[in-house]
Amino acid sequence: MDLAAAVVRSLASRRETLAVAESCTGGLLAGAITDVSGASEVFRGGVVAYHNDVKVELLGVRREVLDAAGAVSEPVAQWMARGVRSRLGADYGIGITGIAGPSGGSPEKPVGLVYICVSSPAGDFVRGFNFTGDRAEVRRAAVDAGLLMAFEAASG
Repeated sequence: MDLAAAVVRSLASRRETLAVAESCTGGLLAGAITDVSGASEVFRGGVVAYHNDVKVELLGVRREVLDAAGAVSEPVAQWMARGVRSRLGADYGIGITGIAGPSGGSPEKPVGLVYICVSSPAGDFVRGFNFTGDRAEVRRAAVDAGLLMAFEAASG
């Protein structure tokens, strides 16, 4: 099953909308969604917030949260999802932040660490993942995980 198509169909059947905020996936999530015919019915848009200033200025992530938890953290993923949902007027928002590698990792936050949040009318759902593989594999795994989380939220 194509996860992006399943998300689009589920949201369309409920007449609900989706927006995404991406960091480490760099637009791959939005690309996967817009590859689906009919996505324009549900997809409001996306923000690639690679730099922390963009997270703050466009998504409303609080600078104190970034300073305290770091860009790759559960609270930043949640702020990104809430921010894009609010700013783009969507029913659901997905926020993804992580370290795709091959550099940038540390013992506390290794390469492959990704946080994803789906903000929905029922609440916010945040998960942390430790993906393995090269940069492309980590990014693809993050997109798939975000789509699966969105599908579960939109179907439940």
